[in-house]
Amino acid sequence: VTSRGFQMRQTSYLRLPSSPLYPSLWNTFLTVSYFLGTSGLSAVRPCYGSSIARKMSTTDKDNVTDDASASCNESDLVDEEYPGTAVVRMLAVRDRVLKLTDDQLNGPWETVRRNILWAGGLKDLSSSVPGQGYTGHSFNDWNHVDLTTMNDEVKENENDGKVKGIALGNRLGPGVRIASLPELGPGGSWSTCAMGCNVDPPQDVAHLQFRSRIAYKLVWVPPAYETFVLVDDDGKLLKKGNPTGVLPTMRDRKMNYKIVMGSKYATVVDQIANSNKNKIL
Repeated sequence: VTSRGFQMRQTSYLRLPSSPLYPSLWNTFLTVSYFLGTSGLSAVRPCYGSSIARKMSTTDKDNVTDDASASCNESDLVDEEYPGTAVVRMLAVRDRVLKLTDDQLNGPWETVRRNILWAGGLKDLSSSVPGQGYTGHSFNDWNHVDLTTMNDEVKENENDGKVKGIALGNRLGPGVRIASLPELGPGGSWSTCAMGCNVDPPQDVAHLQFRSRIAYKLVWVPPAYETFVLVDDDGKLLKKGNPTGVLPTMRDRKMNYKIVMGSKYATVVDQIANSNKNKIL
């Protein structure tokens, strides 16, 4: 078990989806430690020359294989604290985010938003029917700013009343299936509601309804609210952007910051805001 609660099972294998993203993600211990914490180094060992990475306990770490015929499923890598997390997909999403260029994050907002959707494993379906894959609202208001990667077992989960301010039911499964890009791994992606994330532990849709971590959250930076950041589940900065053109309304951008105030998700945002303030002074 790593410092982030990911359980590495001794006898199962993880077949990484065919994608150019994975060599850079899994071929070195350095990248694994970036995402899982340094104690994960003893629990995950790369198999060079293969798309298979075997997960093992520290007592089994000398038994390495590159058996390309090994079978697996998404449950081979489990987040014990948030078992609804599609872990492989979450890590692949963050890798995509880290590879977004300044040009992809600083251009016209609609183009930037599409890039953020793509990085999160979501299609741009702005003309679809709400509830059937529609993503025109994703990252376009104050609330739907959590990119959640949930495994197949929890896609159909509904809100039983635990998530305050969210309608009972909140059935997202059909939309998740339609809008999720398959190449990032098992499970699905969705832009879930962030309200409730300002407490510890977070009481939002991702963490309560789906029992999942978020791959990233978009937060607008005060006081101008012209810059946004993408932070991970721990509040760590992944990327920031300064889009142009027609942005979400000022009310939405201000409210977006308000719902994270005082939480781990606001730490980086406040640092950037204070830095900008000092530059002006």
